[in-house]
Amino acid sequence: MPAELQSVPDDHHHQSILLQQDGAAHRRRTPFSIMPPSSTSPSQQQQPQPQQQQQQQQQQQTTNLKNDENSTADSRSGTPTTTTTKATPGAGNAVTSYHRLLKRYRVEVAASASSVLSTLTTFPLDSVKTRMQTYRYAGFLDCVQRTYQTEKFRGFFRGVTAPMASITLVRTISFSIYQRSKYVYSDWVKRNFGVDVMAQVAAKGSYPNFWSVATFGAAGMTAGSCITAIACPFELTKLSAQVSVLIADKKNCPKPESHAIAASYQNKGTLKTMRNIIKHRGIGGLYTGFRLHLLRDTLGTGTYFMTYESSKQLLTTLGGDGTQSNPLAVLVAGGLCGIVSWALIYPVDSAKSIYQRNSLMYSKGQKVEPVKIAFFQRNMYRGLGVSMGRSCAVNAVFFSSFEFLKKQIKAMDDV
Repeated sequence: MPAELQSVPDDHHHQSILLQQDGAAHRRRTPFSIMPPSSTSPSQQQQPQPQQQQQQQQQQQTTNLKNDENSTADSRSGTPTTTTTKATPGAGNAVTSYHRLLKRYRVEVAASASSVLSTLTTFPLDSVKTRMQTYRYAGFLDCVQRTYQTEKFRGFFRGVTAPMASITLVRTISFSIYQRSKYVYSDWVKRNFGVDVMAQVAAKGSYPNFWSVATFGAAGMTAGSCITAIACPFELTKLSAQVSVLIADKKNCPKPESHAIAASYQNKGTLKTMRNIIKHRGIGGLYTGFRLHLLRDTLGTGTYFMTYESSKQLLTTLGGDGTQSNPLAVLVAGGLCGIVSWALIYPVDSAKSIYQRNSLMYSKGQKVEPVKIAFFQRNMYRGLGVSMGRSCAVNAVFFSSFEFLKKQIKAMDDV
């Protein structure tokens, strides 16, 4: 029997013993002298307590049993430790921290995922463009047909590993630099000229002006010049893989001694191609054509972002939408920025590709003839239509995915 239920009889028994020990004096005293008649006896006061305590104990036991289902007991003290209420805040904090981190780097996350998607879907067009730049074909269909006849379907995806890594990395860094640069330049314009570029662009019904175009162009050029150091080795490796079968053909080698070097690049993966370039041309060989690449990326990326931001703002205003993420405006602006930027820099890109192709047939120390940039010459625009179509598709897919993912991440709840 629980101790609480035994306490009252023990007290009554103890009082009886004391009365017996007191002797006659206690026997002559009336039993009601212990407490006034109007008062309630101790036994009557304590009578309800065992029932209350028993009910409380039963409630406590029931509560403990429920807690035991979702808790673990402390092995040393035997005290149940409830985990339900403690685990929830911890999980909530973890989710909140994850969402905050994702929101903070939403530009980088959205750019990375969108780059993978757009690169995979349009790489065959890039491969055809490079082949038409560096070798003569009757046209787009002739290049596709001959590539399929000699290399099958795999030939269109030859060298895809390098751009999958490089384009994702380069675009992620490029967009990160661009986003930060445009706010830096916008603040500079506001301090020195009193024009708030970003506020004007975000305002409903606004149109591009000199300050917005200059800010976006400068930020794009900054991003383009910074990423060249990362992109150049990967793009050289991609080009090598794309034309490796063609340069291995003896009729395409300018000198007989060049054939052995050119043939060593055939059917190699990304890392093996890099090692082969280093073997023949040293570490510096990975940056073959760096100056042309720097010029192309600086001008091209500046034009790219300037066209995208300005056309998106213009199309959004003409469409009467108050937001700057209108899906149709993003789709059209993405395709347009690729077309305009490639139309401007294509001769520079052709000169770069030809020079890099020629360098693959020479060892370190051997002189490679420079390639001049010639605007408005037909041979420097071979493959322009393919390149513009590919760029339009790539950037339409990329920016649509980029703006959608960025918006979804921003709308996440911190719960």
